[in-house]
Amino acid sequence: MVAAHETTLRELLEGAKQYRVPLYQRTYSWADSQLKRLWDDIRKLAEERVENPSLTHFIGSLVLAPSPTLGPSVSEFLVVDGQQRLTTLSILLCAIRDHRAKHEDPNHRDRIDQEYLINKYKPAHRLKLVPTQADRAAYEACLEATPQAGGSDQVGAAYRFFAAQLVAVDDPDDPMDIERIEDAVISGMALVSVVAGGGDNVYRIFESLNNTGLKLTQADLLRNYLFMRLPTRGDTVYDSLWFPLQKQLDSGELEQLFWLDLVHRNPEVKQTDTYVGQQERLNGLHTEADIEEEVRRFCRLGALLRIILHPEEEQDPEVRRRLARLNAWDTTTVLPLLLHLLDRRKQGTATSEQIASAMLYVESYFVRRLLIGRATASINRVLLRSVTDMRKDLPVDQAVRTYLSVGRKYFATDTSLRESVRSIPFYLNGRATQRKLVLQWLEESYGSKEPVAPASLTIEHVMPQSPTAEWRQMLSEDLQGEESFAEVHEALVHTLGNLTLTGYNAELSNSSFLVKRAQLGKSGIALSREIADQKRWGRPEIHARADALAERIIATWPGPTEGAGNKSEVPWDVMNTALAALPAGSWTSYGDLAALIGSHPVAVGSRVANHPAPNAHRVLQAEGVIAPNFHWADPTRTDAPQDLLRAEGVEFDKYGRASQAQRIGVEELAQLAGMPQQDGPGQLLRPRSRRNNSLDDRFLEQLTDLQDPQVVHGTVAVLEAWTNMGGMLLYGSGGETSCFLMARGKDHELGNIWPATIYPSGKFEIVFQHLSTRPPFDDITLREQFRQRLDALPGVRIAAAKLALRPGFPLDVLVDLQAREALIEHLRWFYGQTTHAEG
Repeated sequence: MVAAHETTLRELLEGAKQYRVPLYQRTYSWADSQLKRLWDDIRKLAEERVENPSLTHFIGSLVLAPSPTLGPSVSEFLVVDGQQRLTTLSILLCAIRDHRAKHEDPNHRDRIDQEYLINKYKPAHRLKLVPTQADRAAYEACLEATPQAGGSDQVGAAYRFFAAQLVAVDDPDDPMDIERIEDAVISGMALVSVVAGGGDNVYRIFESLNNTGLKLTQADLLRNYLFMRLPTRGDTVYDSLWFPLQKQLDSGELEQLFWLDLVHRNPEVKQTDTYVGQQERLNGLHTEADIEEEVRRFCRLGALLRIILHPEEEQDPEVRRRLARLNAWDTTTVLPLLLHLLDRRKQGTATSEQIASAMLYVESYFVRRLLIGRATASINRVLLRSVTDMRKDLPVDQAVRTYLSVGRKYFATDTSLRESVRSIPFYLNGRATQRKLVLQWLEESYGSKEPVAPASLTIEHVMPQSPTAEWRQMLSEDLQGEESFAEVHEALVHTLGNLTLTGYNAELSNSSFLVKRAQLGKSGIALSREIADQKRWGRPEIHARADALAERIIATWPGPTEGAGNKSEVPWDVMNTALAALPAGSWTSYGDLAALIGSHPVAVGSRVANHPAPNAHRVLQAEGVIAPNFHWADPTRTDAPQDLLRAEGVEFDKYGRASQAQRIGVEELAQLAGMPQQDGPGQLLRPRSRRNNSLDDRFLEQLTDLQDPQVVHGTVAVLEAWTNMGGMLLYGSGGETSCFLMARGKDHELGNIWPATIYPSGKFEIVFQHLSTRPPFDDITLREQFRQRLDALPGVRIAAAKLALRPGFPLDVLVDLQAREALIEHLRWFYGQTTHAEG
């Protein structure tokens, strides 16, 4: 007999209960996208429960079966389905417990443990949740709050994600915010608990719940509802209105239209609730004429959405240009505002000139946020609320500008923009396509009569990411005081002043400035030609170019209204997010953090020393030693940070220096902060023995230009061995042509997978971050086995703390025949694992 009822996490976990995940279940595998979706739901629910404490949010079902070893004093269940959900919520409770115990009251630790995480008086059944064997140690580390909590496995990654989010949302001026989060998790997350009887076939239940075939879309459901309400007019309305609408928009676009219509009334509505929201609204209509008029209105809005999605169909040239740009920026959260603008024009309350002006302010808002390192912060909420919250008494373009200018919306002022363009690592912010768009639009602002085709252009670092001896000597001339080359290079290399667009590839790469200057001088790109006028390329020149570009940006993209509240500020919250996500067994430096947020190591040191920061003990000086002025934020602490780091897994040499292999650099910090997006493999190529593709040629040319012949020979030998064992080679489309060792293509039923990416500038990158979402390497034990194999190679050291990142080793390791042959065997093992997974 199956019993199903709606419940909450509180009801599930209170009392003497134990939920055991069977050994045959897959390991914990939720990735950042799923964690973020759950976290966003919880935050929204916590806010809404202030006004409506009984509000809940349904997150799915939990299928349970009584344990065959049912004990007399504890209710034991096997988790047949829903273990990912239940494990995630338990990890989140661990993070909430630790955060509240540290920042509010230590008593929260025992309270949350005893209520929701452990059966204190049942030692034989101490854990309320017992994960599958592979995840148990990582989960218990979080449960017991040991130094290993928050490791590089999936469980640890989830704990670090939630720890970072709690740090980010904890407002010192609001003592109740984290309590509201906890309440939303415990009392607001609603589940359907399906409990099978002792004789029931739990697998049949699972199949019936999950194997439901093709599901109706939200648009399908709404269409069915509408025509159910049109018993006599249905045929006519379908032929005259609905069928033309379906010809204009496909199913996904229709669903988007119905969601956008709801957003105009309620900015908080989710796209997954489109049908429910529209049905609730339409229930207030009582006649067929009313329903028909709604369908007619949908048709009018559908025609406008069609123009937004296909700007080439717009008649006004300036509106068409602005729509095309916002379309290229590729964010759906701007669609409600665009639909509103076009509808205002349709209704005669705004002109084409006004809505084009409004779209320019939106474009400027996007560009300026990206340039100050705030590309994504709360942007969805800001845009979705624009229609309902902007002033109605102003012309529509001024209403948009005013709305974006008030409050904490990060519409960068001219002052803030000038400072940020000099210091913020532009190349590590936003999406790669958006970074290229900004440079492309800047190039267009020069008004060149012979524009270069955008598809042929890539972003080029003038001072290269991997500097040669010549570049080191040039930049060393600019060092001041106790500055190190590495700190200054990291502070400059990814800033806008050091970037340009180019159609060249191997011709530039890591070449000296003398060579680059000659090539850039012949370029059809104005952004590049102006660099060729310089005699050298160091800090003064990069800063001067940044200043000139800032003035061009200010002239091209108008800023907020006068008196806007967003003045210049250092993004310390970004630093704290990265610090909170630092894995146990790793460390970073003040210079790395400074480069991440566009600050200076001294300022970062002062901030960490005088303001509470997550994992502050993991911030060391560049050589891996504790800063002389380090002190705990808690004045009662007297333990040595070095002892804690050792307990977490950081290794120190006899001189007290932390292992550089365990250091998290600026690009890895950006990964932890969620900033960059890795380029994916591009065009599929034939094996090297039949090489006849331009990208293939370009990769080999860059490799030959940048590396010694022995390194080239070793790298090519590895690539040939990979293709001989059945692998493929794909290539990236960036300025530096990366090579992906593909074991499976994107059309494979399990998805594409590759173990490594080779960069001609000298890096053999292991893509653990990618592997964590691809079977069979979504199993942490396989990734760890791969890491240990690679770590045994001569000259290679990959720290366990980097198991969720993209670490690597230099290509010169491949010069050694023994190391190269061992690497090929490890790649053969990897390829065999992916082939075995297919069965």
